[in-house]
Amino acid sequence: MAEPQETTETTETIGAGELTNSDFRILVVDNDPPLAAAMTESLETEDYAVSVATSGPDGLKMIQQNNYDVVITDLMMNDVDGMAILEQTKQLLPDAEIIMVTGHASVPLAVEAMQSGAYNFLEKPITPKRLRAITVRAIQSVGLRRQNAELKQRLDEKFGFDGIIYCSAKMQAVIDRLKRIAPTDATVLITGESGTGKELIAQAIHQNSPRKGKRLVPLNCAAVAENLVESELFGHAKGAFTDAHIDRMGAFEYADGGTLFLDEIGDMPLSTQTKLLRVLEEHQITRVGDHQPQEVNVRVISATNRVLEQAVANNEFRNDLYYRLNVVTIELPALRERRDDIVPLVDHFRKQFCDRHAKQVESISAEVMRQLYAHAWPGNIRQLRNTIESMIVLDTDGVLNGDDLPPDFASDEDVELPITSGPSELIGQSLSNIERWAYQETLKLTDGNREEAARILGIGARTVYRKLKEFDL
Repeated sequence: MAEPQETTETTETIGAGELTNSDFRILVVDNDPPLAAAMTESLETEDYAVSVATSGPDGLKMIQQNNYDVVITDLMMNDVDGMAILEQTKQLLPDAEIIMVTGHASVPLAVEAMQSGAYNFLEKPITPKRLRAITVRAIQSVGLRRQNAELKQRLDEKFGFDGIIYCSAKMQAVIDRLKRIAPTDATVLITGESGTGKELIAQAIHQNSPRKGKRLVPLNCAAVAENLVESELFGHAKGAFTDAHIDRMGAFEYADGGTLFLDEIGDMPLSTQTKLLRVLEEHQITRVGDHQPQEVNVRVISATNRVLEQAVANNEFRNDLYYRLNVVTIELPALRERRDDIVPLVDHFRKQFCDRHAKQVESISAEVMRQLYAHAWPGNIRQLRNTIESMIVLDTDGVLNGDDLPPDFASDEDVELPITSGPSELIGQSLSNIERWAYQETLKLTDGNREEAARILGIGARTVYRKLKEFDL
């Protein structure tokens, strides 16, 4: 077997973010105490945290009681040999890498160990340089796996249902529906105005589905030239058209085993709609310019800001495709229909853009919060997000005031809060419960500013204080 390339053992080779060599734990198992001590000393010069076992049974005991990132074990030992150490490590420490130490005569057995999951082997006599080189590679493998696990966790946090910012009853109903849909393989149609977060919802569905280990491939049908939509979806063969110089994989092939998100599906050309319908029904695609069908296993999530029923009535969208896509529908409310979510969304974006732009904005004035709450938000969450980012970038005093608002916002004197009917569960409730709800929601709007709440409610500050005590708010 070819010798591994010898690398410089520095923390930069680990590839595990801010981790250093001392963050990785290594176990050396060898019934030759001088050799075990020599390997330990060589690794400790690179600041690794090294433990030693001078027999197979001791090694097993330590593996059962502790966590290690790399286990370096002699292959030929009495009582418990290296293969037993390998088996036990794989069972108890599945993320650890195992390096086998062997003599020349037992190299075939070391190769067998690698086929059983060992990372690599070291043939005696062992030089410190070779030991450190192979150990660095094993550490890199562990570090990469750790990074991937952390990335997966961040994806779960960002695109899991807990990562969706809301507090309104309307969005709670959406989340409840998503939790029932995501674990299935059903085709989903997401509807809603532009900027309501349709792609975020598609990502959440994928991330909470059995397909989350595979790709989520987004394709915006409105952003692709009409004559290229089929190529983007199904791929093309070399020579299929003038610029087709090589075979090219399409979105369906690329998403095989995962999820394909077709955004702005209402803008797909009618000719392509016919072929998409066939793919959804037969689970086969044929590249443009080719005649060989290929099996694909893809979950399709589509989204549109158009009213597809009207598009069907106008012969702009195929009726049969509409019903094929519309197995399950998620309708996202506009931001003006879920104003309770504005306060938590604003706070989320404030923190996000303070981090991104290295700004210190600790609070938002009640005046500004009132205007943000009252705004119509025709661009929905996307517009709110861009507004908060602009305000954060332009702010100079650490508080978002009226002078930080974009020019298209009305002055505070001109703003009127929208009249809403309140939650349906208040119907039939006592006046006291309704009054408590009014105080609670107004305090949310003013971010807890009681004086501003009193001004909005048109009552004295003393009355607000008294009512807060009365309602235990």
